Amino acid sequence: MRTWITAVSLLLLIAVTIGCAKQSAATLGRESAKVDRMVDGDTFEVTLKGKKEKVRLIGVDTPETKKPNTPVMFYGKEASDYSKKRLLKQTVELEFDVEKQDQYKRLLAYVWIGDELFNRTLIQEGYARMATYPPNVKYVDLFKKDQEEARNKKKGLWQDYDRAFDTKK
Repeated sequence: MRTWITAVSLLLLIAVTIGCAKQSAATLGRESAKVDRMVDGDTFEVTLKGKKEKVRLIGVDTPETKKPNTPVMFYGKEASDYSKKRLLKQTVELEFDVEKQDQYKRLLAYVWIGDELFNRTLIQEGYARMATYPPNVKYVDLFKKDQEEARNKKKGLWQDYDRAFDTKK
């Protein structure tokens, strides 16, 4: 009898542990959304709760590809193509920070693909630079570290940062 109780207790403990490890998006403060259209490397459209919304990634800035009266910037096409390849038609989780919208009524979000924070990946791989707009600064320390590493390795846009962000005017 004791062996049976121990075995059942152990199975129950394992089930609870697995359940806790597989927290749902809702319990993590995230909302699932389907990416319908890419605007550029850091902006896209989703369907969220049956409604079309434009989303701007928090904490990152990719070189421009669609800004009116602005030429496509160095590494902008690569950043846009990378985001499109990774996000388009995917179901992602949106995590919000202090401010949920910007002045253009776009949702401001960190984007999760499973356990991957996509905003961070863009910085790590050199597709984006860090762009901090308080009060949305939850991951700023991680982004700073990632940017320094990408810059030191001259990854992506760091091959020619001045051209990527037109800093030589």
